[in-house]
Order: sequence, then structure tokens, then C-alpha cells
Amino acid sequence: MRSTPLVRACSVVLGLLLAASGCSTSSDAPREQNSAVMASSSGQPGAETAATSRYVLAISVDGLNRRAITKLGKEGAPNFHRLIRRGASTLNARTELERTITLPNHTGMLTGRRVDKDRGGHGVFFNDDNGRTVHDAAGHHVSSVFREVHAHGRKTALFASKTKFRFFKRSWPASVDTITIDLDNARLVDRTRADLVAHPHAFTFLHLSLPDVVGHAKDFMSRPYLRAVRSTDKRLGELLRTIRHHTRLREGMTVILTADHGGPTGSGNHGDMTRRANYQVPFIMWGAGVTKGADLYDLNPAYRNPGKDRRGYAAERQPIRNGDVANVALTMLGMSEVRGSEHDVRQDLRP
Repeated sequence: MRSTPLVRACSVVLGLLLAASGCSTSSDAPREQNSAVMASSSGQPGAETAATSRYVLAISVDGLNRRAITKLGKEGAPNFHRLIRRGASTLNARTELERTITLPNHTGMLTGRRVDKDRGGHGVFFNDDNGRTVHDAAGHHVSSVFREVHAHGRKTALFASKTKFRFFKRSWPASVDTITIDLDNARLVDRTRADLVAHPHAFTFLHLSLPDVVGHAKDFMSRPYLRAVRSTDKRLGELLRTIRHHTRLREGMTVILTADHGGPTGSGNHGDMTRRANYQVPFIMWGAGVTKGADLYDLNPAYRNPGKDRRGYAAERQPIRNGDVANVALTMLGMSEVRGSEHDVRQDLRP
């Protein structure tokens, strides 16, 4: 049958509707595919190229008492201070409310969720790799920054200095493209730097353990602990030099630095979640897209500086938390939030 003008017109309209919806009539089509279609058909030359030239390096300094940065000063910790001076930061961010130990807080950084699974959290109360997954702990599937980045067609990497971080590769095996475990922090940073230069991933997570290891053995804020923070500062300097000396990284990379917990002076135990030295952590951003020399609370009035308080999740204005890492990273990459997340879910924490 020969088509009439009306039939042809209807066909054109239907085709336009299908294209606008990501060329799919399925109601459960992944939103990542739809986002990719919108980006590539936005009509803005270079939009897709600009999106794929962005990179995030998230660094967690395990057991970093924020007072160590100020005590060492610019001479003892020049690279921490350089990040603060040339980036946006606060030394008064918060950990997860329910735990001030390693795995729960790193899971929060990667998922954007609180700990308590009965209130939408990730459920990782434990602190060892017990062979389970984040999904087992939560009782349902939990997404992550790795999953969201991978779903947008880009790559991720995890570099860690504790073997328990294999827990994250097991939880998202298809979304963590590269994982390197090395207990030697200096060697781990060298391997991270080589990877950044050779083939930078959209999202790289780097975990440095030395302050925590020494804090447990010699007490937090002791002389050996401060030497460990000084050593970590040297590792940061190596990373910053690598970024500055490579145009692709210098122009496209944002660094986010925080800690999973602090540690109290004269003690090797950071498990008491009500002690300020344990729940108070830095949150520092530097690099592409970051305001220089700014206080993050001044930049973000929707967030409230908690002072000395251990602020709960019910407060209308939340403090900046280490769990904001996931969605801040996705904001810098031009991607939408981690599904099911809570921390910075509106992606309104701006550097």
C-alpha cells in the first residue's frame, strides 16, 4: 500500500519521539544510555570530547588527624598546604556518623550512603574482608561511583595499601577496571603515577595507609605519627608534580582528598565515634574546576560548618562529609549521582 502524507508525517513524529527517548521504547532503559545520547546530540561541538577529558583522583589518607596538617605547618607538610592554598577546602568535615573505622567509611566514600542499612545505608559495619560484598551487607544491590562511571562508558581504577580493599573489587567486579594492592605506600604512589600518565582513568581512587599504621603502633599525633604524615605529604608532592607536568592531567584532573577517620592524641585506637579527633577529617579539592584559596563552607551555604558538634543525619543543613566523595567526583565528571545515594545526592557541593 502506498503511504499517504498523513502516514509519512506520523512516521516522522514517531521517529523523533523515539530518538528523544534514547531510541528505545523500553521503560527500564538505563539512564546512562539516555544521558550519552543527549550529550552526543546536544548540538554543541566538542561536548562529548570535553566530558571525556575530565578526570578525578580521589585520595583517602587513612587515619589522618587534621591537626597534624596544622602542627607540621607549611615547612613540614608543604603539599597539604599547597592543596589548601590553591584549592577549596575545610579541615572540619565529618566521617560517617555510625563508624570511625576504615571499611565503613571507605564504603561511604564510594557509594554516597550512610552505614545503617535500615535507613538506606550500605550496611558495612565490619572492618575486615570477610568474603562478602557490599550488596550482602545491605541486603540488596548497592551502586557505587565505580558503577556509575563505568555505565557512562569510562574506566575506573583502585589503588590501595590494605588487602581488605579487595572487598570493593568483589562487590563491583565489572566496574573496577584496574586494582592494585601494595602495602608499600611509596611504591603504590609510583604505580599510581605511572598509570595516570599511561592511560588515566576517569575515576581513580588512591588509599594511603601509613599514618593509620603508625598511629596504631605508636599512637596518633606522636612523633613517629607526624613523621608518617610528613612522608605522606612527600607522596602527595610526587602526585602533584606528575599532574602538573602532563598537559592532559593538568588541564582535566580534579583531586579530592579526605580521610576515613582521624585518631586521638596519645592513643592508638580510633574506634570511639563520639570523640572529635576521630570523626573530624579534612576535605580538600584542587585542580581543574576548583576555586583557588576558598573555604568549602563559604562556597556552599547549603552546608553548615558543625564547629565541634557531631552532627546527625536529621539536621537540615549537613556538614561536609567524607561520604560526599562519590557524588562530588561524578559532578566533576559531568555525570549524575550514584543511584540510591544520600550524601550530596543533589550534587550541590561545589568547589
